[in-house]
Amino acid sequence: MMTSLLRRAASSFRSNSEKRHFFAHATHRMEETGLYGCNHLKTPKGFQRFVDEAIERSNELVGYISRMPSSAEIINAMDEISNTVCQVVDSAELCRHTHPDRDFVDEAMKASMRINEYLHYLNTNLTLYNAVLKADQDQTLTSNEAKRVAHDLRIDFEKGGIHLSAEKKDRVSQLNIEIARCCAQYNENIAKDPGHVDIYPASRIPKNLHHLVKPVNRSTSPGQKVNIREKGFRIVTEPSTVSAVLQWAHDDEVRKMTYIKSNSVPRANLGVLDNLIAARHEISQIMGYKSYAEYALNSNMASSPDVVSSFLVELSKTVQPKAFEEFESICKFKREKNGQQDIGLEPWDEAYFTRAMKSSAYNLDFSVVASYFSLTHCIKGLKILVESLFGMKFLNCPLAPGESWHPDVMKMALHHPDEGDLGYIYLDLNCRQGKYPGCAHFAIRGGRRVSKTEYQLPVIALVCNFSKPHNSSIVRLNHSDVDTLFHEFGHALHSLLSRTDYQHFSGTRVAFDMAETPSNLFEYYAWDYRVLKKFAKHYSTGDSIPEKLVESMVGAKKMFSGMELQQQIYYALVDQTLYGDLALRTIDTTSIVADLRKQHTNWEHVKGTHWQTRFSHLLYYGAGYYSYLYAKCFASTIWERVCKEDPLSLETGAAIRTKLLQHGGAKDPAQLLNHLAGDGITRSYQNHGHGGGIVPDITSLCNELNLRR
Repeated sequence: MMTSLLRRAASSFRSNSEKRHFFAHATHRMEETGLYGCNHLKTPKGFQRFVDEAIERSNELVGYISRMPSSAEIINAMDEISNTVCQVVDSAELCRHTHPDRDFVDEAMKASMRINEYLHYLNTNLTLYNAVLKADQDQTLTSNEAKRVAHDLRIDFEKGGIHLSAEKKDRVSQLNIEIARCCAQYNENIAKDPGHVDIYPASRIPKNLHHLVKPVNRSTSPGQKVNIREKGFRIVTEPSTVSAVLQWAHDDEVRKMTYIKSNSVPRANLGVLDNLIAARHEISQIMGYKSYAEYALNSNMASSPDVVSSFLVELSKTVQPKAFEEFESICKFKREKNGQQDIGLEPWDEAYFTRAMKSSAYNLDFSVVASYFSLTHCIKGLKILVESLFGMKFLNCPLAPGESWHPDVMKMALHHPDEGDLGYIYLDLNCRQGKYPGCAHFAIRGGRRVSKTEYQLPVIALVCNFSKPHNSSIVRLNHSDVDTLFHEFGHALHSLLSRTDYQHFSGTRVAFDMAETPSNLFEYYAWDYRVLKKFAKHYSTGDSIPEKLVESMVGAKKMFSGMELQQQIYYALVDQTLYGDLALRTIDTTSIVADLRKQHTNWEHVKGTHWQTRFSHLLYYGAGYYSYLYAKCFASTIWERVCKEDPLSLETGAAIRTKLLQHGGAKDPAQLLNHLAGDGITRSYQNHGHGGGIVPDITSLCNELNLRR
């Protein structure tokens, strides 16, 4: 798949086709339309025509580019190809993850396969590459953003191997097919083999978990005339259920069985992961890099594995004393609770005892916390946030017949009193069977300048999976869900508020290790009492959330912040190592995971487990997981320097919007960060003769977490 031209596909090119059918404004007329306002998608088969027209229009543009117009026209046409194709990719991606109609899902998957085959043609098209090469070398391009697009496209064409010999290009193509196959197989194996444990008797499972487990029974008197059936529960070890069981199951054997099973399936993914690592390593070597990590990081702020490793090791050493203190406090708590001084702490104890310690230290009742965060009030909170920060409103939009994919879906326009509508967002927030299980921001169409007077407005979807209590019709969120909602909302604002000339840089299409910064920044708003008191109201009484309760929530959050940071560092180091120089030889991923766990955490590896077979970030963020920690550091500094004093002021919002969000990926990310938060938020890496990479300053994060340096 075309890396920069179309890798950022999960969004949208400058085209006359916009006027023909793409995202017609049917909502104003309330005439029947198709999915997401696209007239082609009135039926599942409409995806076929959607793909046909995208390919037809793109081929016209390829022909136009082949006549070598001016460099500015080349870049405009390339961006229009990207816009046209990405709208298909993004619509199909959203549809296959959220649509309840299997026919729509199947057609979306077919469309995705067809358009990805076409992307391969674009990625390997020498005519396009030569045109981009011309534009990149052309000194007459006057727009800095156009120059950046040209250079970015050239680099990514070459990272795709377009300059290689025919034999090597064929091999790269085969390897990319193998990588796609491995990713699909990895996910399919997880879906087919989530694992389960059966617990007897049923009394070992607390009542508050009964809605997550399935009743089972077994014979207690096989071979006898009177067959007595013992009742039990089956725990399917999928992530949300495992998380709840590990937090709430009093029986340590139940937690142990659940932990081990959830970290040892699907075993088939051990081989799949080996094949994926090998294929990516071979590609990197063909491209002239020592490792896949070096290949993947080349165009990021970090620029090389040496830079990332230096950052992670420094952070690991800094957090180690605090994490050890926290670990020892859990050990002590467990011994006191069990009345035994010689028992140790096991990995399946962590979630259970940390939750209990937080509740004990701060008298927290999580059901009481949730009573202040009904989904309705949380949506109001998002509206209050944009009005306070940006002077804008989220206005509810009526959905045209055929536009929505489920009755729960809402649509809102982000509206500025002087600038008008700035973009549109669909909210699909409730869980349902068959839906994408996590929370995510999906682009449907990216923003771009169509002419001097017209701007293509971004269209996005915010997808979550919040569930109603089994005894209530009101959706109430755990505060961790509120935190997640605000995180994804940060991504949404990045997409909605960017005003780039080219969709290539619209919204979240930024350097990989910059992308999570706005989302991490907006998590802070979910913890600040000055923000929460404006929307967190008790679902039945309407009372505002008490300040003391928020103080307790924040205190509980910080109780084990060292161990939580250490865990993220460990994940990032595993990711870097699996895609690093070790891939030069046959590797045992489980041994690497076990060794790094011993080096960088306080936990021992549990024999027989291999959590890497369910850690899908290894697929989609190969050698890039460190970017979450980059974002955590950047966001901490921005909050401290820009937002903390007055988080809801228009002045704060103006700084966030004009110095960061509106630029998308059109400007150098380090310059944007320094412009927003002042010099020192980033540091140039210099060590042992290596240089050129950017790492975050960790001072603000260390201060926030009370880490001694």
